Amino acid sequence: MKRWNGWGDSAIAFPLAESVIPYLTSVIGEGQRIPDASLDEVIAAIPDSRVPDHPLITPEPMDRLTHARGQSLPDWIALRSGRIGSYPDGISYPSTDDQVSELIDFAYKNQVRLIPYGGGTSVVGHINPLPGETPILTIDLSQLNKFLEFNEVNRLATFGAGARGPHIESQLNKIGYTLGHFPQSFEYSTLGGWIATRSSGQQSYYYGRIEDLFAGGHIETPIGPLELPTIPASAAGPDIRHFILGSEGRIGIITRAAVRIRPLPSSEAFYGVFFRNWDAGVNAVKKLARTTLAISMLRLSDARETETTLILSGKERLIEWANRGLKLFSYGPGKCLLIFGVTGDYQSVKWAKRHALSIIRKCGGLSTGRTIGNIWEKSRFTTPYLRNTLWERGYAVDTLETAMNWSVINQAAFDIMHTMENALEHLNERILVFSHLSHMYTDGASVYITYIFRRSRDPDETLQRWSLIKEAASYKIIEHLGTISHQHGVGYDHAPYLENEKSKTGISALSCLMHHFDPESLLNPGKLISQE
Repeated sequence: MKRWNGWGDSAIAFPLAESVIPYLTSVIGEGQRIPDASLDEVIAAIPDSRVPDHPLITPEPMDRLTHARGQSLPDWIALRSGRIGSYPDGISYPSTDDQVSELIDFAYKNQVRLIPYGGGTSVVGHINPLPGETPILTIDLSQLNKFLEFNEVNRLATFGAGARGPHIESQLNKIGYTLGHFPQSFEYSTLGGWIATRSSGQQSYYYGRIEDLFAGGHIETPIGPLELPTIPASAAGPDIRHFILGSEGRIGIITRAAVRIRPLPSSEAFYGVFFRNWDAGVNAVKKLARTTLAISMLRLSDARETETTLILSGKERLIEWANRGLKLFSYGPGKCLLIFGVTGDYQSVKWAKRHALSIIRKCGGLSTGRTIGNIWEKSRFTTPYLRNTLWERGYAVDTLETAMNWSVINQAAFDIMHTMENALEHLNERILVFSHLSHMYTDGASVYITYIFRRSRDPDETLQRWSLIKEAASYKIIEHLGTISHQHGVGYDHAPYLENEKSKTGISALSCLMHHFDPESLLNPGKLISQE
């Protein structure tokens, strides 16, 4: 069963190694075990529904609770404390395009706001109801999850927008194909959600981001259906697919999508490499990103993430072996871990591995084989469960990310993390901050930052700590001309910063586009852009 106030399946736990809590205590202080609000307490506080009766809508409190928040840290604080605030007034589970259209018509006739809901994995407030007098209806697309069409000649597959990652892959794998889109939220996130937020998978260097994979589809909008044909390329004006990519439910509700698929790779492997320092690692991944090798993933951790990752892995013997062996080759405390993957047919993978390691050696890297890569591959979708365990021990965990050009990336990453480390200095609270580069491009890369800090017994104080860290980091990202979001989307949390990237003129254009498709601004208001 899915947790109502945390990440993932309630039957799955992420046990901590004995060394983890002493490590966190030494770095940021001892965490407090703080009791959470019970499910009964939270259910009892849910207000009466304000949405008019409709056969497709349920006002059941449990349904409303499980659709009230996503997976951001503010969401966790709200759910765990029971201070949730706003709830959807009703939930609907449509199973056809016509039912989605009917619900949109119902909302317009009754002035009900609509929130499209995929897997509930948003970390920036995409699915959160905002306070106000207007009733709110959440449209859960989980019933629109079927594998609808497979065209082997065109290598296209069509799924309902509510299809989750594991379902998509299992259906395609049965016939020898893959989509290859593997975000960390893969277990629960959906095809429609990926498209609506411009998602990027862990192996996007090989398979492409979702904008490369999305070939066309069907969207129900307040002014009528929008059909996007699956044309391989076109010069017939602007690409309307890009109206939908990243639209976050503001233009319409995606009901199905055709995606570009590939045959399953016959060979794939992940390797671990150590560099003596960050600069050497950055030099290597920059060179690798500019090759045409069959590399599917590059993930370079800084020294603190390298240390923390090894401790959190619980592989004490591996850590001892790694540290002893690396010291013999003068790899000290500043060592940085690179995990890289190669994917494709046997010959291209063999060639890619050989030439990638040649570049790595020339940049001072030391390959440790597949052991670390295998550990990463095995745990790639279970790492989010660590948030549950650390929360229960008194620690809050969150992430933020950006992308920027190679020319500024080193200084920017240092400045952002330094700003975050000092964001709670006036409260005498320390923060553990670490990062990695991922999603490499010829002109730059994504900087992905994880931070851990102590919870307060007062949920409002924990939220205030998060706000101070998030705001400080966001302004520093803007200062270095980075994007406010490389892969998490905009939602509510990032909306105040979007104008810095899009400009006033760009925001005005987006507002006009949304108003055209949604004249009453009933679709997910307050998300993506703040101005309504």
